[in-house]
Amino acid sequence: MSESVERGASVRGWAEVDLGALRSNVRALRGRIGGAALMAVVKADGYGHGALPCARAAVEAGATWLGTATPEEALALRAGGLPDDLRIMCWLWTPGGPWQEAIEADLDVSVSAMWALTEVTAAARRAGRPARVQLKADTGLGRNGCQPGPDWRELVGAALRAEAEGLVRITGLWSHFARADEPGHPSIRAQLDLFREMTAYAEGEGVRPEVRHIANSPATLTLPEAHYDLVRPGIALYGISPSPEVGTPADFGLRPAMTLAASLALVKRVPGGHGVSYGHHYTTPGETTLGLVPLGYGDGIPRHASSAAPVLVDGKWRTVAGRIAMDQFVVDLGGDRPAAGAEAVLFGPGDRGEPTAEDWAQAAGTIAYEIVTRIGARVPRVYVNE
Repeated sequence: MSESVERGASVRGWAEVDLGALRSNVRALRGRIGGAALMAVVKADGYGHGALPCARAAVEAGATWLGTATPEEALALRAGGLPDDLRIMCWLWTPGGPWQEAIEADLDVSVSAMWALTEVTAAARRAGRPARVQLKADTGLGRNGCQPGPDWRELVGAALRAEAEGLVRITGLWSHFARADEPGHPSIRAQLDLFREMTAYAEGEGVRPEVRHIANSPATLTLPEAHYDLVRPGIALYGISPSPEVGTPADFGLRPAMTLAASLALVKRVPGGHGVSYGHHYTTPGETTLGLVPLGYGDGIPRHASSAAPVLVDGKWRTVAGRIAMDQFVVDLGGDRPAAGAEAVLFGPGDRGEPTAEDWAQAAGTIAYEIVTRIGARVPRVYVNE
């Protein structure tokens, strides 16, 4: 347990975030990308790790861009005391968004459709300064982004006219992979080819982007030809492999930054045949000891991991016994009797023998991205190696 928790913060549960590991991860990623710049993606509160502390650590380690999903996330970063010349990009906009505030905060904003270009140019007129705009191409993910063909031609043409009027500066052309975590999948080549075509068209029409980018974490790690001018690692920053089938964090030179732990709230003896938690989906096979872990789905612990996820208690792996409830769950300690207050480690880097976020992902039928990102605000973040 960190000293800051011992000095009086809640010891019900805590998420320790190792900023030294995050800086090391950024350096490892930079070592793979040659002359490309690195955008540290800190959306969703830094994938649950804390956006601003992680952003600071990433910048210290050499990131020159930050990326967020929402403009509100980006505006909070700009107000957070980071270097004034740091580039910050946000990409998930809806009509009526804070375009003018983004322009005045010197954010790079993504535009995927004509409605967005119309709104951002109107905001630029109000602000009296040009907007920094990056045009997003849908090269095959099928989410945000402008469709190739007539839609792309219309958007590029309108953006160039707005640039000629001094309302925007087209700073980037970008896209996003659908299956880069599956090296060799034919969709990767198809998306790269289409991205090349769409950027070539825009440049042929007169767009002069500062950066072209398509590489997410898996492409940063496994696909050098996708690095272009900028890469956008997200989950890899936090030391989690985006493709466990291809490599572990250690295989990529990464170290998980988050350890999630709690103090046992109760330890008690119970007889055999004792039902445990809602629905009695677990019944003790004989006389045993139960330990109560005071975290639940209200803290982001996935209910789908009931009766399946591992927890390290007193140096031994235990399994969640029965249903995970809103605020707590139970582990069967097999007759061992640790004291109330003993540490239960749900996941961490794994070097103390504890489970990892990937172990919890397997137990819950999901991905490790979700495990760390969903840890809620009731769980204090404790930063080490600041």
